Amino acid sequence: MANETKKFGCVLYEREGNIATVTLNRPERRNALGDTLREDIVAAMGTACCDDSVRVVILTGAGTAFCSGGDVGELLDRAENGRPIEDKIAPQRDRTLLAIYECPKPVIAAVNGPAMGAGMNLALAADIRIASDTAIFSQSHVKRGMMPDYGGTYLLPLIVGYSKAYELIYTAITIDADEALRLGLVSQVVDSKLLLETAASLARTIAKNAPVPLRLAKIAVQLHSGDLRQALDRETAAQNVCYDSIDAQEGLKAFTEKREPVFIGS
Repeated sequence: MANETKKFGCVLYEREGNIATVTLNRPERRNALGDTLREDIVAAMGTACCDDSVRVVILTGAGTAFCSGGDVGELLDRAENGRPIEDKIAPQRDRTLLAIYECPKPVIAAVNGPAMGAGMNLALAADIRIASDTAIFSQSHVKRGMMPDYGGTYLLPLIVGYSKAYELIYTAITIDADEALRLGLVSQVVDSKLLLETAASLARTIAKNAPVPLRLAKIAVQLHSGDLRQALDRETAAQNVCYDSIDAQEGLKAFTEKREPVFIGS
């Protein structure tokens, strides 16, 4: 399988084997969500989603920041001069966030530096977050006279609970990687030099597993609302799909034969 490298405006896209890496590439603006970056994230994530050879996606930033949030210059221009009606009804920011959150494949955010405001929420949209020891996080919106968007009011309470989410949103304080780990915002904190290799190693471990149940498990976890019986019904429906798949036969057979399974995604 040949590796692949593409550029979508302000985003770099690289596929190495089964792992796609989507890199926000406005380092001169600390990867602020301006210019065409939001549209480019959608395009790059769409490419990963549609490529059957991709089993895991890594999301990271170029330079010293993961994403500094909205481009303040562009936000100020919109505040002073108005926004098009489409941006009020179906904003591009929502499509950008959903491109990450609804990706049918596991998404790992390798947070290499500051993840501020909307940038923090892009990281929250990933399934797993690994932070560099130089990473910092903030729901900084209220300091700019704005409220959290990019899914922050939904995603943050799911991870840290309502009380802590309110505190982080109301105060706009900045927390370091160790505090993020303590709160469960990230699952690991590693040396900055080891961040991408740590994310890639985890991605390779995930990619060895059968794609169909991974996809179904992601949907089941995201559809966590409702009571236990509803969750059990969703699990049953998803497990029925798995039982009928070729990969399930291969996985069970490989276990009995004491060998590594070879999954094909069907």
